[in-house]
Amino acid sequence: MASVIGFRVLSFFARNLENKCLSRVQVRSLGGADSSVLSSDSVVVNGASIGREREGAGTLIEQGNGRLRTKVEEKKRVEDNVLETLEPLWDDGYGTETVRDYFDMAKDIIKPDGGPPRWFCPVSCGSPLKDSPVLLFLAGMDGTGLGLVLHHKALGKAFEVRCLHIPVHDRTPFEGLVKLVEETVRLEHATSPNKPIYLVGDSFGGCLALAIASRNPTIDLVLILSNPATSFGRSQLQPLFPILEAVPDGLHSAVPYLLSSIMGDPMKMAMVNIESRLPPRQRFEQLSHGLTALLPYLSDLADIIPKDTLLWKLKLLKSAAAYANSRLHAVKAEVLVLSSGKDNMLPSGDEAQRLKKSLQNCVVRHFKDNGHTLLLEDGICLMTIIKGTTKYRRSRRRDFVSDFLPPSTAELKYLCDQVIGFVRSASGSAMFSTMEDGKIVEGLAGVPNEGPVLLVGYHMLMGLELGPLVERFLIEKNTMVRGLAHPTLFSRTFEGSSSEFFFGDWVKVFGGVPVTASNLFKLLSTKSYVLLYPGGAREALHYKGEEYKLFWPDQQEFVRMAARFGATIVPFGVVGEDDIAEFVLDYNDLMKIPVVNDQIRDANRNAIRVRDESSGEVASQRLFLPGILPKIPGRFYYLFGKPIETKGKEEILKDKEVAKQLYLQVKSEVESNIAFLLKKREEDPYRSVIDRTLYKAMHAPSHEVPAFKP
Repeated sequence: MASVIGFRVLSFFARNLENKCLSRVQVRSLGGADSSVLSSDSVVVNGASIGREREGAGTLIEQGNGRLRTKVEEKKRVEDNVLETLEPLWDDGYGTETVRDYFDMAKDIIKPDGGPPRWFCPVSCGSPLKDSPVLLFLAGMDGTGLGLVLHHKALGKAFEVRCLHIPVHDRTPFEGLVKLVEETVRLEHATSPNKPIYLVGDSFGGCLALAIASRNPTIDLVLILSNPATSFGRSQLQPLFPILEAVPDGLHSAVPYLLSSIMGDPMKMAMVNIESRLPPRQRFEQLSHGLTALLPYLSDLADIIPKDTLLWKLKLLKSAAAYANSRLHAVKAEVLVLSSGKDNMLPSGDEAQRLKKSLQNCVVRHFKDNGHTLLLEDGICLMTIIKGTTKYRRSRRRDFVSDFLPPSTAELKYLCDQVIGFVRSASGSAMFSTMEDGKIVEGLAGVPNEGPVLLVGYHMLMGLELGPLVERFLIEKNTMVRGLAHPTLFSRTFEGSSSEFFFGDWVKVFGGVPVTASNLFKLLSTKSYVLLYPGGAREALHYKGEEYKLFWPDQQEFVRMAARFGATIVPFGVVGEDDIAEFVLDYNDLMKIPVVNDQIRDANRNAIRVRDESSGEVASQRLFLPGILPKIPGRFYYLFGKPIETKGKEEILKDKEVAKQLYLQVKSEVESNIAFLLKKREEDPYRSVIDRTLYKAMHAPSHEVPAFKP
């Protein structure tokens, strides 16, 4: 039976001035019925267990210098310091740890201690938010449990992270590891039955996670599988495995270099902490330095996976894959499979699609440029992937409002550089707002500093205005704008056939929620900044000749809700879509093209309807991808109108006519803002991207390019 013992955390998990400070965590170790059971307050000293008598009702925890405190005291201390929310643009630590840190840590953790498999909590994870769920990391072939080193800080904010360490010379069979993890899962479930338990399985760990889920269908589990080894029987390397047994011990030191090139992409590993905005020459220099520094570490793989351990792990992989595959039908858990396009060890891309078809509730995200060691390579932070696929929750039911975690600085940077980079740089957005006295000023000074605030405006073609708007609110006001988005964005029918992390995922990372009355209610009740487009998809996917025309519903849907919470309504207009692209094919044109029209019909047949026909023209929300041709870019212009207070105006709630008048006022303000921008942009000397580029060439690149005088 598993027993709870005390175990000394290795020096790299907690550091003092000498970088060698020791602390202790609780671990669960594997043992049989005849195992000696160490009390939970025992202390490990030089490998020997020295028991201490229990004092009082609480389990004792060593503080250092011979001082002890009870678990009750520890729990109170943690609760007093716990965070309830994260501020926008928090530091997720992605890029501060690299593969070199993994090898440095591994040198210590692989030292033989004769102990069984155990759990540890990385100190770098820190203290999680209040009511955070538990995340159990199940390691791959290395068994170190350090495979999340790049993601510790980010995951540590949202989860209680625990990692499974399997010592190098441990020979626990797969069934024994299943028993260990299962007992931990059941204990956590008994402690917090209303919280989900996350199992992150890397390669071999993916098989272990699936086995646990199949044996515990009534427990709320969320599985995140990175290149799971369920496809081990179809591995490209199967013919080479028998040869490994014949390799002389003297030549085994060469095997790690072979494994490193097969299992991961050294280039992607070395790029983790390289700034993407650096000039190409500097990036190349840093990459060269990183690769040169990384290569000597590869020899350490011979110590992490020596020959006898490698042969044992291959046998373990075979039994794990067979066990997991035979029980896929019994898995009821939520599953997110992360697959790599350059996995030279397993056919992970094909396996991800097989699992998606075989499992009852499975989503796939494919990363075409990564190798087998996906979690140790440059790319997107695991926490970002969890948020973007809406897998993060703190209870049995996902709440888009209370479970939301604001974007980090690294996520905003990635969005601006990699996702909306072209639109952002080409549009050169200029934003204006209106003060209480009616004066129009540059920037967002006229937008209230306290919520609840309801931003109501025009939706440009394909929602091109969204990225710059959200970015400016984050940077200038340190405020997260929560956009009410079409529910189809949150359904699997919207996902592309490539299963790559796509724009819809980033909408969720940056606060998008399905447009429902209940979500608007929750957002306003928490004093959020809410972005609402009454015209919805009908405006964003308008037809030729309908630029800057509002398609609002007949009913005053949002006015009464805003008044209920005393929210400030800020009407805004935005123009510039006609300066970026030429509209070539709209819905009517596409429906005349064979095959394409069938695809559009199928997509709309499965789409979620937001409004019925009584809502007027806006109810005709046909989803399609318009045909556009890029122009030499002009500029986006935003104008946020004078804030409209609803606080203390109970007549809006009582009198429908008063509510209607306010609704029409907001609509009229949006139209006036659009007309103002269309006129004033003619006065902008830097409307063209060419003029803006010349301006930046003569000034600092970070210097804000001026626009027209309001």
